[in-house]
Amino acid sequence: MDGAARQRALTASLLQRAGLWREADARTRRLSSGRSDDAADATHLADDYRLLAHDLARARTLLPDSRTREYLEAAYARAHATLHRGAWHIGSELLTLFRDEIPAVVRSLRPYIIWSTTIFALAALAGYALVHRYPELIALFASPDLIATVERGKLWTEGLLNIVPSSVLSVQILSRNISVSLFAYCAGFLFGLGTLYILGLNGLMLGAVFAFVSRHGLAGPLASFIVAHGCVELSVLCLSGAAGAAVGEALVRPTHAGRIESFRIAALRSGKLLIACVALLIGCGLIEGYVSPNPGVALWARLGVGVGYWLFMLALLSGRLFGRRAARLR
Repeated sequence: MDGAARQRALTASLLQRAGLWREADARTRRLSSGRSDDAADATHLADDYRLLAHDLARARTLLPDSRTREYLEAAYARAHATLHRGAWHIGSELLTLFRDEIPAVVRSLRPYIIWSTTIFALAALAGYALVHRYPELIALFASPDLIATVERGKLWTEGLLNIVPSSVLSVQILSRNISVSLFAYCAGFLFGLGTLYILGLNGLMLGAVFAFVSRHGLAGPLASFIVAHGCVELSVLCLSGAAGAAVGEALVRPTHAGRIESFRIAALRSGKLLIACVALLIGCGLIEGYVSPNPGVALWARLGVGVGYWLFMLALLSGRLFGRRAARLR
């Protein structure tokens, strides 16, 4: 038998094993996706791995530029990843997420966080100056009921606990805040323009309302109401906007193989920050439901809660809350 005939025979023999490859790949997919808890599948995985490795080596020699080789390489890579994957423990995964991954995301998003905070602050100053100069423009930012209440010399927050129990109020506030943060993040998918709109609009509203209540001598009571939860709540809005802006820039200026791949990588990386944002908003909802509307809580206590929770946020986002610095020293 000459060399060409021998190669054809070896190729035909290799292709006859295609059924075994498909079975091995199907078992790998079931195990990797968690759709199978069959001990037989797990037992066969090591044999499948050896089978795919052996046949892939032959395919690289006999069929170097074929779809068969590409299929075997993909199946072998899946089997390798599944076989060498460590056991998943939710506790250790969460610890890694909050101690290492989220702080890394925050560091990479630092320029976006600075710009988002700057845009929000400038918008708040613009809203304050606008309504302070032209008070009638408050109608663009506040409802008629809110305007009428303030003009009567009262805040819309007074007596809130007499209308809605703290537990119900906390849930309502939490769901609203999470919706706003998610919207600020997802709006960044519009090439970053949506994030600019959300930050600008919320900043204008905050500044406009403060300018309006200050004309009626209610700026102090409003600041007293906001200080306990507002420090972290507004920070989370800027963080969500920064994460969305990073995704928007990945669409405008892709840095990887293509626009879709850049979007996918940026969304997966910055999206981790939203987990911390949601966790922080849970605390904000509890504070805004139980502390902020309670007239029995003194101003110094509100300041302590607001500043303390903001420092807690910094510790969480830096990873120091979970011993990141100690881990580095070791």
